[in-house]
Amino acid sequence: MKRKRKRMFHVLHQSAGLVFAFAVIAAALMTSFEIAMYADFNVYQKEYEKYDVLSDLDMTMEDTMYVTREMMAYLRGDRDTLSVVTTVEGVEQDFFNEQDRFHMGEVRELFIGGLKIRTGACVTAVLCLLLLLALGADVKKVLPRAYQRALALCGAAVLILGLACLIDFNAVFVQFHHIFFDNDLWLFDPAEDYMIRMLPEGLFYDMVIRIGGLFVGILLVLLAVSFLPRITARFSAPCGDRRGRS
Repeated sequence: MKRKRKRMFHVLHQSAGLVFAFAVIAAALMTSFEIAMYADFNVYQKEYEKYDVLSDLDMTMEDTMYVTREMMAYLRGDRDTLSVVTTVEGVEQDFFNEQDRFHMGEVRELFIGGLKIRTGACVTAVLCLLLLLALGADVKKVLPRAYQRALALCGAAVLILGLACLIDFNAVFVQFHHIFFDNDLWLFDPAEDYMIRMLPEGLFYDMVIRIGGLFVGILLVLLAVSFLPRITARFSAPCGDRRGRS
């Protein structure tokens, strides 16, 4: 009976630890998106220069960045409508058309949904931590091991997706839209639509690389942190204990 109870607690500890770890990884992913998209708007300016977007739009950089900031504010939920009057091709007009507004409305739902997922993931991680403490678990052992296991699974998925993007980003980009959108209004005609001229596929590729780099960086930092309890325990042990374990 005692052994059975001990095993039950062990399973609870491991399960709560894994849920905690996956929640932390989910929060890290959503945070990587937010940092990549909002931390430094100079990134967009560099991208516009790289792909000569201003020539395609016949706009100034100042006006293009104004449109960008307003568009990103809309995606984050900081403004209610996507309507930005500016000078395009020498004419003062609304930069966005109805198709733009419809598609970006769907993108906004995805982005805000991602932020809600991050909030839920953080709450879940805290609840799992509290549960582990209430169960008397050794969190310095349970959580690092759980994170390392969860990272092995997520790392494999990230690696596969990363290779797919490097091999054929267009195919991944198209498949992403088929998965998350139930219409073809994400397909734009550059001859008619200003937004797609401002956001060429190369810009999305660079942004995915930026997000991926941030995500991997955060995961590696957390991995290093997960080894700290073991390292600390090893170097704080008496010399005799260290020799005995070597």
